[in-house]
Amino acid sequence: MNHLHTVTGPLSASAVRGPVLAHEHLALDLSRDTDQEAKLSPAEHAGRITAELAGLRQEYGLSLVIEMTCRGMGRDPRALARVSKDSGVAVVAATGWYYEPFHPPEVGGTSAQQLAETLIGEIDGGVGDTGIRPGVIGEVGSHGDKPSEPETRTLIAAARAAVATGLSIATHAHLGTGGLAQLELLTDVGLPAHRVSIGHQDLLDDTAVHRQLAASGAYVAFDTVGKESYHSDDARLRLLFALLEAGHADRVLLSCDISRHGYLLAEGGHGYGHLFRSFLPKARAAGVDDDLIDLMTRRNPLRFLTGATAKEI
Repeated sequence: MNHLHTVTGPLSASAVRGPVLAHEHLALDLSRDTDQEAKLSPAEHAGRITAELAGLRQEYGLSLVIEMTCRGMGRDPRALARVSKDSGVAVVAATGWYYEPFHPPEVGGTSAQQLAETLIGEIDGGVGDTGIRPGVIGEVGSHGDKPSEPETRTLIAAARAAVATGLSIATHAHLGTGGLAQLELLTDVGLPAHRVSIGHQDLLDDTAVHRQLAASGAYVAFDTVGKESYHSDDARLRLLFALLEAGHADRVLLSCDISRHGYLLAEGGHGYGHLFRSFLPKARAAGVDDDLIDLMTRRNPLRFLTGATAKEI
């Protein structure tokens, strides 16, 4: 598969000439009584999000955003299509289930096979009546060292849907934990490791785990760049360089995971462009060259999405 399913239709991977943000949110609602601010409302924030993406397209050539809001997270494919058209940046939408505290009632006691069929239906036929087809399965989640029973079912369902449809899977490994258990579960269903990205690994200060994931063939997502309240970017750079020095540059994905309106540039946050404005210049200053940056920010995410080999992209 050398084309992508975007919210505005099929797109050839070869047409993506600029960088890709591998894990973001453009429309999301994870608000609850303990946290009312975890939302990106299309009605309230779409203009600011569109302006940010358009600016990044002009300044840095941003070409694609992989949008990881899935079922039960406030997903809004029509809003994604509007943002994509208005910003000029392609967007890939997702399907799947987040980690257990955010599972919608439909997960309940539903079997993994029934859940897989729900995902396959969306992937083949579009989300609801929108006609918009997801281009990735994600961010499918777990928390802790081992997935819970409902998380195990939703992860197995994701893997079965991925095998059936040819899409890749991006995970939510809560605070970076449990990635090895996620990968084992997904690959046991028959999904090749190179079709999996293990999320939030920049929040896990464990270079041995990162090397093990990468050596298996999975992608290692350093996708919360700029979220200094969780981890400093200096620590992220240290972990990134350890992975690069171990020979795994071709397994790295980078992004900022903007997941609440307070992170938006217009609201005083670091914004979607923090990767380009701050983190990558620091990496360059430490010796990373332009080809390596292109690998991590364009070729790797395209290979992840399409299942392509190094020779193909």
